[in-house]
Amino acid sequence: MTDVERQSNAWMNKKKIQIAMQKDGSICFLSEHGTAGVSKAAGVTVDGIRWNLERGLGRQSQQRKRGASKTDVSPPSGMARKDVAGSPVTAAKPSLTRGAHKEIKFSNEGRASILKGVDVLANAVSVTLGPKGRNVIIEQSFGGPKITKDGVTVAKSITLKDKFENLGARLVQDVASKTNEIAGDGTTTATVLARAIYSEGVKNVAAGCNPMDLRRGSQAAVDRVVEFLSQHTKTITTTAEIAQVATISANGDVHVGNLIAQAMEKVGKEGVITVKEGRTIEDEIEITEGMRFDRGFISPYFITDVKTQKVEFEKPLILLSEKKISLLQDILPSLEAAAQARRPLVIIAEDIDGEALAACILNKLRGQLQVAAVKAPGFGDNRKSILGDLAILTGGTVFTDELDIKLERATSDLLGSTGSITITKEDTIVLNGEGSKDAIQARCEQIRSLIADITTSEYDRTKLQERLAKLSGGVAVIKVGGSSEVEVGEKKDRYDDALNATRAAVEEGILPGGGVALLKASLQLATSSPGSGAGSASSPVSLDAKPIPTSNFDQELGVAIVRRAITNPARAILNNAGEESSVIVGTLLGQYGAADKFAWGYDASKGEFTDMIKAGIVDPLKVVRTALVDASGVASLLTTSEACVVDAPEEDKPAGGMGGMGGMGGMGGMGGMGGF
Repeated sequence: MTDVERQSNAWMNKKKIQIAMQKDGSICFLSEHGTAGVSKAAGVTVDGIRWNLERGLGRQSQQRKRGASKTDVSPPSGMARKDVAGSPVTAAKPSLTRGAHKEIKFSNEGRASILKGVDVLANAVSVTLGPKGRNVIIEQSFGGPKITKDGVTVAKSITLKDKFENLGARLVQDVASKTNEIAGDGTTTATVLARAIYSEGVKNVAAGCNPMDLRRGSQAAVDRVVEFLSQHTKTITTTAEIAQVATISANGDVHVGNLIAQAMEKVGKEGVITVKEGRTIEDEIEITEGMRFDRGFISPYFITDVKTQKVEFEKPLILLSEKKISLLQDILPSLEAAAQARRPLVIIAEDIDGEALAACILNKLRGQLQVAAVKAPGFGDNRKSILGDLAILTGGTVFTDELDIKLERATSDLLGSTGSITITKEDTIVLNGEGSKDAIQARCEQIRSLIADITTSEYDRTKLQERLAKLSGGVAVIKVGGSSEVEVGEKKDRYDDALNATRAAVEEGILPGGGVALLKASLQLATSSPGSGAGSASSPVSLDAKPIPTSNFDQELGVAIVRRAITNPARAILNNAGEESSVIVGTLLGQYGAADKFAWGYDASKGEFTDMIKAGIVDPLKVVRTALVDASGVASLLTTSEACVVDAPEEDKPAGGMGGMGGMGGMGGMGGMGGF
């Protein structure tokens, strides 16, 4: 070996460079900087050193020829090779922008793609609208298919393959979700309105209208409609009216409406009503009056009724502590006060253990004193607030670090009192607390003010609503029954919609249902223009309607867009019922369009014109208003959008070739045959 070859081999070992010969005669260099493959006839530069492969590969080449080297080495996947004679060969590095490029559509092309997505989603959702709305079957990633008539459930289940179309679908999904979050119902109406406003806006922008002026005009029209509806709302007061609202929202199911009305009558307008899946075929309702929280007895030794596994006390004293109780001396004064008064004692604290718990169990087992211990509900600040509610409800005091009163100094005056208490393994119910009525009312007003505070989060608002219900009303649980999981799920969706609509109706009042309120409101959308101010044959305007101030013709077109769009919910209801919507809508806007006929509409379930309020076909103002405001807001923003940007789809990579199969080893020769 020459000195040059020795230096080359030493340098390659130092640089961790290996050379392997492929089957086709090409050479593969492997270094810490990547992999390079070249033909045997070509030269190559690796780490700045030029190699002439025609003159030999030195020691490593000789080892390869003797078969001493390992198997053939191929470059790792993703690394490119260069096979250009006389040029440097380096490993190809992956692009830093791989998968990050975007696709953009502008102007009418982008709006048209979004409109396709809006149409697809709206078509699927709108079939559920009205008393004769149809079901939608949704494939789920787990379990069986879901059958529902709930608009927001259908909307959330839709994802489109085309990313531009999916943009439109997702934005309308947001409309439905926001409407459901605020009003609890009206998601299908919001979807129908959003599609109607946006489709009209796209057509006008394509014709050369200013999208910003269209938006201003449509916003002015929406404000006029909301004002008109607020003036014609009707407050509901009776159980029958509540049942009507719930029945309509449940797609005409009278049983659902009556059950929700019954629950609301029992627990009051501020009571908590929850809907759960039951375990029987029939629907059930469970009413709990008083305060209920989800903490049960600490030990089963406190049970007084073995058959029902409950602790039941009449006129007990209540000890409330924010801290953990472990020492006997902390509860001894309270035990003595209860023994002297000959009344049971219930301890509600963060926790109770040690000798304090042992003393309570011992007193109970010996029959010396009726006592039970329960962990305080909630966590952190929420626990402190609930204990404060219990103190006001029972007329007691919460022992906390802030108070300069220790548990070992407790007296009967500091203990709360209640008419009865029932404790199970899971929960506790406090009935007929003996606290001051004025103090309870003041506490309720304080909670209401916190609920109304716009800075309160949705989670905190829900917890506050539960606390208010427990103080002022009660708790009702509706258990939905059915013969199958699919049936129970579909009924539960209708119960949820009906419950949310009922709460909205109690809060802001009701309007004629069946899309009639919006239909009649369209008659009030006049403008000052002699041409378009009077409307058209399909969307007329009342002669006594006050013109909406507009600055130009494009703004008047914005008003006209809303005027036509708000007739679409009624048309969708009629179409789903198999009726001729154009004829019926024309009759309602003409013959029944007078001010004294505001409540008159068309009962799609019976196929007749009637007074919708008297027939019990009503919609909550909050639901209609929220659906219109949310739909117009998003549709107007879509109309004013000039570019759409989405992630470009990744190109399918060609699959790598299958590795070759090794050859079969040769067969040894046959031995010779011996002679005779």
